[in-house]
Amino acid sequence: MDIVELADRAWRGEDPTQRVNPLGSGGHLAEITDGVVFLPNFGNCSAFETDDGLVMVDTGSIFTAPNVHREIRSWSAKPLHSAIFSHGHIDHVFGVGPFDEEATTEGWPRPHVIAHHHLPRRFERYIMTAGYNQVINRRQFAVANLEWPLSYRFPDETYEHELSFRVGDSHFHLQHEKGETDDATVTWLEEKGVLCSGDLFIWNSPNAGNPQKVQRYPLEWARALRRMVDLDAQYLLPGHGLPIFGCERIRQALGETAEYLESIVEQTLALMNQGARLADTISSVKVPGHLADRPYLQPFYDEPEFIVRNIWRLYGGWWDGNPAHLRPANDRRLASELCELAGGPSALATRAEELLNDGADEALRLAGHLAEMAWLAAPSDVGVQAVRQRVFAALADNATSTMSRGVFRWAERETTSQPF
Repeated sequence: MDIVELADRAWRGEDPTQRVNPLGSGGHLAEITDGVVFLPNFGNCSAFETDDGLVMVDTGSIFTAPNVHREIRSWSAKPLHSAIFSHGHIDHVFGVGPFDEEATTEGWPRPHVIAHHHLPRRFERYIMTAGYNQVINRRQFAVANLEWPLSYRFPDETYEHELSFRVGDSHFHLQHEKGETDDATVTWLEEKGVLCSGDLFIWNSPNAGNPQKVQRYPLEWARALRRMVDLDAQYLLPGHGLPIFGCERIRQALGETAEYLESIVEQTLALMNQGARLADTISSVKVPGHLADRPYLQPFYDEPEFIVRNIWRLYGGWWDGNPAHLRPANDRRLASELCELAGGPSALATRAEELLNDGADEALRLAGHLAEMAWLAAPSDVGVQAVRQRVFAALADNATSTMSRGVFRWAERETTSQPF
């Protein structure tokens, strides 16, 4: 099946792998239009052939870099002239190494790496918080042996707002945007109608609320998508997921993703302006009904309620409006007190199991609270451990998103052993 047919199936919601996007990796290079190829990857890569060499938008991860190099070389023997980093996440920026080595061997100039000027600061932060990033990414993706990198290929050139340049006969225009990150670059090749969006579009509910990672910018993200709509691109090459072909579909996908974000921001701010608490805001904000079934807006990676939390953090700070949470008791101390009032940890565990058997989403959420409190108060109690494992296993089974499943599976493993 060729990439156009695959993309059409994804658009119609007929792609059986849709639930795991944007985490799909591997695959072979596909020609999109003359001189332009797309490589499905854990962090997609796009490449352009010019008279003066190749230009790539994103280069893959540590794990996929050798395959990316092989795939590109199966298409063209020209040197890699330039690499554009759409942003600094590690699944997009670790494939330059094989091309650097090749340049040394062949006597070619080293590839010229271009990125937004916030990107080096991201790499510096990643080095400073390597241990934390290793823990949270092991948890999120359930990869026990993931080692967070300490060495990065810093860009040779950075820009602030916009950058236009030519390589051979091709003209590239780079536009800085904020969305999932503050260092995002959109790449536009007007003469071929090709738009590389990076992770501003990923065939999922936008990753605007990741609970373990730094601030996202959903309103700025929506504005970036609106600007991309105005380009009338013929080909959209996203950071994850399959390409989209044709102006009409691209305009719809980008425009509706913008609308999705705008609605969540508008609803959240309206409730914040009324003095609502975060808990009530989360339960009140809803995705617009006409967008809920779109195959490119499903909550298989991030979730709308996580986006609400990030909006709250961006505009309102970390306090959720509950006065008891301003200077809270230690979780273990609170759990012990409530267990004592309830008749012991086993009483909370028993009630958690009853709620678990109910099976409804709200019952499972409550079960999570009670099972966690029982375990915090009595972490060595075998009966409590068993209930906690069953509760978080059920929450993981019931979760739609990679992020929720990762945390709940981690909690399930943590109950009786080290989670990693």
